[in-house]
Amino acid sequence: MDDRQRYDRATAQLDPPFAVLDLAALRSNASGMTRRAGGKPIRVASKSIRSRPVLERILAMDGFAGIMAFTLPEALWLASTGLRDILVAYPTADRAALTALAADTRAAQEITVMVDRAEHLDFIESAVADVRDRHEIRICLDIDAGYVTLGGRFRAGARRSPIREPDQAADLAADVAKRPGFRLVGLMAYEAQIAGVGDNPPGNTALTRAIRLMQARSRRELTIRRGRIVQAVTQIADLEFVNGGGTGSIEKTTREKAVTEVAAGSGFFHPRLFDFYRNFTGRPAALFALPRSRRR
Repeated sequence: MDDRQRYDRATAQLDPPFAVLDLAALRSNASGMTRRAGGKPIRVASKSIRSRPVLERILAMDGFAGIMAFTLPEALWLASTGLRDILVAYPTADRAALTALAADTRAAQEITVMVDRAEHLDFIESAVADVRDRHEIRICLDIDAGYVTLGGRFRAGARRSPIREPDQAADLAADVAKRPGFRLVGLMAYEAQIAGVGDNPPGNTALTRAIRLMQARSRRELTIRRGRIVQAVTQIADLEFVNGGGTGSIEKTTREKAVTEVAAGSGFFHPRLFDFYRNFTGRPAALFALPRSRRR
């Protein structure tokens, strides 16, 4: 029986619209990720999963540790349910959530917030200034992992952070270290131009060659630069983790000695995006059905 027949049988009594989650396919995709990670842990991106029971199933599997949350309110909720080691993927401007974080012993132990400039630290300090018995806030630095060449005229990758060079990262790390109530525990650098861009697009040989050339050069550049950034920052703080990559770059990112963990999310469901990578295959695990009332 093929997958389509299984889905039709399982949903025969349901009227659309409805969604299907194939747990066998999800487990297969997860197993493939851990093989590609080569022993380094994979932090699970909750913004791609959007279901706590599914998130808990994944975290119960070998090879997965920690959560990369979408927002700080989400991270606070996840921590309140007993989940641990939660990294907020983006800087937050939510004053109420920051106040709750600083006032909650468990949340402060389990949640790490993201910053990429001193102004973020200023904002957090102002948001929690009136908190009694304020708990130490865990900090991660967001590093720009984009590929820039031709004197800055060409760029590939998300423009996530102004922090790009070792001296910039070290300066911000020193700023964190001198402020009471903060502790720098991690670095993150997401190479979207590799993790999120398939290197085997159909029907366009020239584009394929350009993508592969860009990614090869970007990997070489980032391996050196990320290593130097980690070296510079560890002179100032003892880091618990250095996070990088995504589903599309797991086996590449984990080769870097400076990286201690990778992140992955949408690859558990294997959307069409991941059909266009050479180094791995997967099975679609999340599907939906809509009603059709007319035929042309």
